[in-house]
Amino acid sequence: MAVNGVNGVNGTRSKHDFSALKVNQSRLLDAIHSGCEFGAAHRYGDHPTETGMARLSLNDADKQIRDWFIDTTEKLGCKTSVDQMGNLFAVRPGKNSSAPPIMMGSHLDTQPTGGRYDGILGVNAGLEVLKVLHENNVETEGSIGVVNWTNEEGARFPMMAVSSGVWAEAVPLETAWNLAEVSPDEHGHHRTMKEELERIGYMGEQKASYKAFPMAAHFELHIEQGPALEMEKRRVGVVKGVQAFKWFEITVKGRDTHAGTTPFPARMDSMLCAAKLIVESNRIAKEAGGLSTTGILTGQPGSINTMAHTVTFTLDVRHVEDEKLAKIEKECREAFSRIAEKESEKGCKVEWKELVDSPAVNFHPDCIAAVEASAKEVVQDLPMTAEDGELWRYMISGAGHDSCYTNRRCPTSMIFTVTKDGVSHNPQEYCSPEDCAIGAQVLLGAVLRYDKTRTFA
Repeated sequence: MAVNGVNGVNGTRSKHDFSALKVNQSRLLDAIHSGCEFGAAHRYGDHPTETGMARLSLNDADKQIRDWFIDTTEKLGCKTSVDQMGNLFAVRPGKNSSAPPIMMGSHLDTQPTGGRYDGILGVNAGLEVLKVLHENNVETEGSIGVVNWTNEEGARFPMMAVSSGVWAEAVPLETAWNLAEVSPDEHGHHRTMKEELERIGYMGEQKASYKAFPMAAHFELHIEQGPALEMEKRRVGVVKGVQAFKWFEITVKGRDTHAGTTPFPARMDSMLCAAKLIVESNRIAKEAGGLSTTGILTGQPGSINTMAHTVTFTLDVRHVEDEKLAKIEKECREAFSRIAEKESEKGCKVEWKELVDSPAVNFHPDCIAAVEASAKEVVQDLPMTAEDGELWRYMISGAGHDSCYTNRRCPTSMIFTVTKDGVSHNPQEYCSPEDCAIGAQVLLGAVLRYDKTRTFA
């Protein structure tokens, strides 16, 4: 498949020719790595691109990449806008510019020790699609654009995909604005999303709502973040949905007493209790065929020879079925109460705070069909590597994405590309140049196919 150049044509295309339009692999990779100068961190090799990323949402590096996004899209003749959550929209007009646009979306924020592809590939692939349409004078039926969603990772402000959630009217605006960052600044202040949106100049006046900015459809290209495609020697995942997951903040309260003078029977050791709860959550999730993860654990007062009086930890539980996820949560709640009361010496108290509730997602069949048709065309000329003769496969995403929220308000689907060793949220996260281009080519074909089906009164 030719993806390293563009088959240009003279004049205006009013008729879609999916196979003739090609993404430019070199240009796509240059955009990815140029943008990654903003927030580059965690060097692991000598090559200029061998760094990870630390571009947390709404930090100074995030402001720089936002400025770059606005500048890039306006040079392509796009109309840009910013909503109250800092979501960035860039729209290239079509024949019918009054109808809701098809949007290609992902995010440019990263984990504290993130890589160069999670989210970043999706936004840059969308920009590459716009560049191909622009230079080939393609006139689409309706408008097509790219969205950069704010704080998808939830790494700095602890609610993943919060801004697409506000857009979908699933998360209240005030709740999102009042989210405080996980780690305090040098003065001990936990800044809120609203404070940081205002500080970097990206709290727009446009209402953050699907009613203020409706979409005809939402397509998202993303690295798989898992090993399936690579292990099966395939090139593209056609994503049919996303497994259900919930995030909780668990607080365990005990009593801070001296480590050397307090015998075990007299202890209210919140750290030991929390450790037992984490182990038990793992057992319950594994037995149910799901997943359980604790990513943050903090204890107070933080002295070596004093028991913690309060421990807070996060709990991320997942399953492909809503009912089984509910069962995992129910069993965890029951087990946590029992362990805290009866299996922690004098006992501790446990409090639950729900941070995210993301039910299982089933994407729209028309969007899935557009991705599948495009994937089949893109991979047909590639060397066959899979044992069953198929270089693409249907997939269910194990991770949550902004597409989970857009799916509530408009037809949505996703495309997965190969992730080396299945590693993500890590500086050495990697998707090869060819696989980046293959994913972008599938995105281009899917969007044009969906656009071709649109009819306007």
